[in-house]
Amino acid sequence: MPAAGTAPFATFLIIGPTCFFLGVLFAYFPYDYNVLWSTPPVLEAGINPRTAFFLLQENHLKFIHASPPLISRILHIVIGTGLLGFLIKLFKPTEANLLFDGASLVLYMCGITVYIANIVKGLRTVTAGAYGTKALDHEAGETIVDKALENREGEYIGREDSLRVMAASNTILALVLVGVLVLQAGQWYAQRKEQEEMALMDAKRDEKRAEKAKGEGKKQK
Repeated sequence: MPAAGTAPFATFLIIGPTCFFLGVLFAYFPYDYNVLWSTPPVLEAGINPRTAFFLLQENHLKFIHASPPLISRILHIVIGTGLLGFLIKLFKPTEANLLFDGASLVLYMCGITVYIANIVKGLRTVTAGAYGTKALDHEAGETIVDKALENREGEYIGREDSLRVMAASNTILALVLVGVLVLQAGQWYAQRKEQEEMALMDAKRDEKRAEKAKGEGKKQK
């Protein structure tokens, strides 16, 4: 198990970055909400009410991607801090560590995968404006899955779909990070209940010993 006194610090190293990333994703939510979760009211007939929100989201993503290199370095340091916390907690792990911290690490790595595969790639696509312009031939039975297997799906995913994928990726990442927090909270609760039960058992044992010693003292008299 982790060295004595390191578990709370390691938990802090996990929860801190997780909450940090949730805060970053929360800043995206005003842009993602009307793109993915809600249909704005129609202001003018014949015009997609989401058009303005797609533009806002696109400009925001371009601004984020154009941030100084220091920003991405800080982000990657925070990611590494979370991984360090998991390594500390999983050093000579107990059964509880394997269950809770192991599952948390799996979710954390899933989040990193979503970040690298979807978000980073999406930011580059949006900045370059490299949206797909081709259309699927549904009559010929073409699907986006077939194009993905051919590694050509980018040629068929247009601007709006690309922005929706970015919004969906943010949502998936947020759910994964919430899962990490839930597992860490579950571990804390389980350890607290275990300590309470151990304290209760110790108290009963001490009480029985005291009664036994008292009885033996009376016999000696």
